[in-house]
Amino acid sequence: MVNGPTGVDTDEQAALEAARGRALVEESREVVVVLDDARNVVAASRRARASIQGLRVGEPLPPSATRGRTPLEVAYRVGDREESLVYLSEPSENIAFEELRAGFTAAVSHELRTPLARLLALLESAVLPGADTQELVGRARDEVTHVGELIDDVLFLSELETGRQVVGLGSTAVLPVLHEAAEELARSADRADVRVEVSGDADAQVPLRPRMLRVVAENLAANAIRYAGPGATLRLSVTSDVDAVVLEAADDGVGVDEADLPRLFERFYRADRARASRGTGLGLAIVKHVVTTAGGTVVAVGAPGEGLRITCRFPNS
Repeated sequence: MVNGPTGVDTDEQAALEAARGRALVEESREVVVVLDDARNVVAASRRARASIQGLRVGEPLPPSATRGRTPLEVAYRVGDREESLVYLSEPSENIAFEELRAGFTAAVSHELRTPLARLLALLESAVLPGADTQELVGRARDEVTHVGELIDDVLFLSELETGRQVVGLGSTAVLPVLHEAAEELARSADRADVRVEVSGDADAQVPLRPRMLRVVAENLAANAIRYAGPGATLRLSVTSDVDAVVLEAADDGVGVDEADLPRLFERFYRADRARASRGTGLGLAIVKHVVTTAGGTVVAVGAPGEGLRITCRFPNS
């Protein structure tokens, strides 16, 4: 028996690595095949087998495999064997990704221009004779804060979508986090003249890490505080039954036009009445991404003068 550097038998280690390699290829979301030095198929991912007609182990890659696809080949050596990993991306996937990336980049650029333009105007005004420098600098500081919040939200959403931020590990009690969110945003609520109430099932839990649940709760509360209007009441609540745990943010404020409801969770989308707001336009997009990644659903219901209710529903495990 020969042990490797980790103290594990080398045969066992080789078998382990081989098993890992097979699993990586098999479960890859990519259309990927492994070819030997004779260009015959050695292995293929489940997606490759489903999408390439005539694909068979031990035979050459069918000509249809590269039709309409862009191949990326990575050669490697295992002992005295030469093999290649061939990734076959779907052109539609590349186009969709490029369109999404271009659209997101354009939206971020547009959203950054507005506060930066205001900041430049404030700084230029501050040097004019008779200017109220202290007041203008204070407003400029607010613009810098807004830019920082926008960048933070963009980076956070990017990390969520690339999987660098893990959404669900274990479960978290909801009610204490709702109280924390209300306390964290109490000053903002006071300034906006919005009352925040918290209630619900003390035992209810959702399949989210504590940080992710805080992100959801704070973004739901901040959205209502920012847009519900003076004199409104926001009710943050959690209920549970056999089938689901429901986290809800309901306000009795100015409401939302029916045409705006389907778009509330889009990045940077704001209803007409909210376009002058200093929000980043990403809060509800982040909420939707976190909730759906954890296996839940999120919907918005409301009407002008009847407030807005956002409901996050998580299946009960």
